[in-house]
Amino acid sequence: MDDASPNLSSVKPLPPGNPRGTVEFKAAHHQARAYLESHNWISAIKSEYLGYRCDGVIFVFLFEFVPAKPDVPSWTWVIVGDIPSAYISCHYAKTPYVALDGYIGAMEEWVEAAREGKSVADIIPVNVPATPAYAEMLGSRLKFLNKNVLPLLPR
Repeated sequence: MDDASPNLSSVKPLPPGNPRGTVEFKAAHHQARAYLESHNWISAIKSEYLGYRCDGVIFVFLFEFVPAKPDVPSWTWVIVGDIPSAYISCHYAKTPYVALDGYIGAMEEWVEAAREGKSVADIIPVNVPATPAYAEMLGSRLKFLNKNVLPLLPR
């Protein structure tokens, strides 16, 4: 395992093609794939895993892919749901717990900057204006995730 490989014992492989599941799960899976494929550093998805799901709230997917650029690790987490979509490199997060914890921390930086009217240019991208109102909405979701979801994931 190289330093950018995840701990595969912490995830469940998804079958190739269209995974089975609820309509909501399939929509979240499609959203995660589309989000990942929207980046120019990915060439093709090789394998897919589910790290965690809480229908109506959050889904944590793991993807192995063919990098389209040199020096891009071939594994990344994609987090989608009732929160802004984001990716977390496996270089920094080996498990769903660490990926979600990193996501919450990165988004809390955005919330703090948006609340204070500071630039969010060098912070994790969020696809809404950096206003105090959006900061409050995202901040409340992050508190919920930190209190009610993160403790459910094995470390």
